[in-house]
Amino acid sequence: MRAGTTTLPSAPSPVVGPHYKWVVLSNTTVGVLLATLNGTSLMIALPVIFRGIHLDPLQAANFPYLLWIMMGYTLVSAAAVVTVGRIGDMYGRTKMYNLGFAWFTIGAVLLSVVWSTGSTGALELVVLRMFQAIGGALLMANSAAIITDAFPAEQLGLALGMNMVAGILGSFLGILAGGLLSQIGWRWVFLANVPVGVFGTVWAYLKLKEIGVRIKAKIDWLGNVAFAGGLAMVLTGATYGIKPYGHALTGWGDPFVLEMVFGGLALLVIFVVVESRVAEPMFRLSLFRIRAFTAGNAASFLGAIGRGGLQFMLMIWFQGIWLPQHGYSFTRTPLWAGIYMLPFMLGFAFAGPISGKLSDRYGARPFATSGMLVSALMYLAMMAFPADFSYWPFAAVMLVSGIGGGLFASPNTASIMNSVPARNRGAASGMRVTFAQVGMPLSMGLFFTLLVFGLNSKVPAAMYQGLVAHGVPAANATQLAHLPPLGYLFAAFLGLNPLKSLLGPAVLGHLVPAQATALTSRAFFPQLIGPPFKHGLVIILTFAAVMSVIAALASALRGQKFIHEDDESRDQKALLTSGIAPSPNGGGAAVGAVPAAAATATVSPGRRVPQQVPGDGTPAHALTNAFAAIPVPLSAAKPRPHRLLRERVRHPGGSAHGRRH
Repeated sequence: MRAGTTTLPSAPSPVVGPHYKWVVLSNTTVGVLLATLNGTSLMIALPVIFRGIHLDPLQAANFPYLLWIMMGYTLVSAAAVVTVGRIGDMYGRTKMYNLGFAWFTIGAVLLSVVWSTGSTGALELVVLRMFQAIGGALLMANSAAIITDAFPAEQLGLALGMNMVAGILGSFLGILAGGLLSQIGWRWVFLANVPVGVFGTVWAYLKLKEIGVRIKAKIDWLGNVAFAGGLAMVLTGATYGIKPYGHALTGWGDPFVLEMVFGGLALLVIFVVVESRVAEPMFRLSLFRIRAFTAGNAASFLGAIGRGGLQFMLMIWFQGIWLPQHGYSFTRTPLWAGIYMLPFMLGFAFAGPISGKLSDRYGARPFATSGMLVSALMYLAMMAFPADFSYWPFAAVMLVSGIGGGLFASPNTASIMNSVPARNRGAASGMRVTFAQVGMPLSMGLFFTLLVFGLNSKVPAAMYQGLVAHGVPAANATQLAHLPPLGYLFAAFLGLNPLKSLLGPAVLGHLVPAQATALTSRAFFPQLIGPPFKHGLVIILTFAAVMSVIAALASALRGQKFIHEDDESRDQKALLTSGIAPSPNGGGAAVGAVPAAAATATVSPGRRVPQQVPGDGTPAHALTNAFAAIPVPLSAAKPRPHRLLRERVRHPGGSAHGRRH
């Protein structure tokens, strides 16, 4: 046992039996459904919400509120998820998951009763969304961990695939709920989450049991603050990087952005130093010596960079260009953009459980790697479509792209969670979620920058000529033509008529009615911006395809199927399969101690190959040689006599090993 770390004394572990895993899966499915429904319904309802609090989000002074309402949840969740995962390892993952359900639901209630308007109301929404993000982090960090606790390794991929289908279903229901409920009143967008949250909270408290391994350790305050603060600063800088600064098109030259990015990176360096020196770190960096863990997270991060911002670009493509040209008013485009992008969700929902089931048998590498390659090919295929494309061929590409995402997600998650010791599943799940979530704001910052520069090279001249030709005074046309593209891009995203918003009643009121009607028609803006937008999108799609290919390479380097096994995980499996708690006098050795000899791993039937085991009993591989230089505190590598106080586990020595198939 590591110095300062023991198994937490507790009451006898509950006897749950073989059917308990389905209770866990169904409840965590409700949790995922709630979180995704909340996110997509908010995006669809943003125009109605801003009208409800009487604030124009496109005004320069108000634009930060729009950014924070959209991205604040992700920033806080990404910064907190590893910390709450570690707390789950210490105090009980089920307990933290249940708290997350209740916390998230309380946040929904508070958001529905925001009492102010104007900038004050927007600030209250931002703060309460960030409050709700803590509940979301508790759910996301611990849900995959308790699924891993409940399911045997040979069924984990299927379970996670089914869980992810619920996320896709929640995204689609959120689109419909956001579009329909916002017509009644913007507060209903938040209130609709409350019944689901209350049901899930009560069900979780009544039915979920604490069967996971718990460790007694002190909270690493310095490591937690350094990681959360550093990550939050980097993501804040990346988010503000898309906001124009002075006369610049983007904010990457803003001193505030530079301070956030470089200050955050400095804090993350401090985090690595702290974690390598303290006896009880927030996150054991030695987990990165596990090949499957490192490769899976690298693939997830790279895939998120390629995928996250691109989905936002596709929504702007639909809302600002394609749908208006096909008869939809700008106010209806947010809802219909979500509906027209449904093939992507269907492809993901179809492939997720199937690939998860197959990966349980054959390993994650072939499915996760091929999923990233399929995604890369579909990004390249999208480059062949014009701005005003034929829908059904494009829908087929989106469907196959969704299949690629489904092939990757479930096997990759199962591979990561199967590779870590049972005692570290909460923190490992938190790190997994962090890598996936961090990719989104980084991707958006990068993709918007590429798109803005691409548009600015072509749009100003075309916009000036078009405005002057329709009677707009040259001075006004010059001013509008040189506005940063971010303004009309977000206007389209919010379901507003971009030129009507930019020109305003003062200019439109002095034009001949026919000219004003032509400028604000469904055809003028899409025809103006369509070709330049497609030019910028080609650059983005190329970058997304390159990121996906690199992610596929990282996935391919994960090696054969690997499942970490130790006494704790074996006892837990016995508890689930037999419904009988293991004998307290069972054989074996102290969990977490360093074996005196190298463990063995099965590579193929009848052949066993010795694997070197680092301080936590996990196999080191060629991919992660770079992490071998990370100093591991001696206290973490020395076994020491101890006594496990759980009644179902009491072992005098120690052993832990992984098995490969």
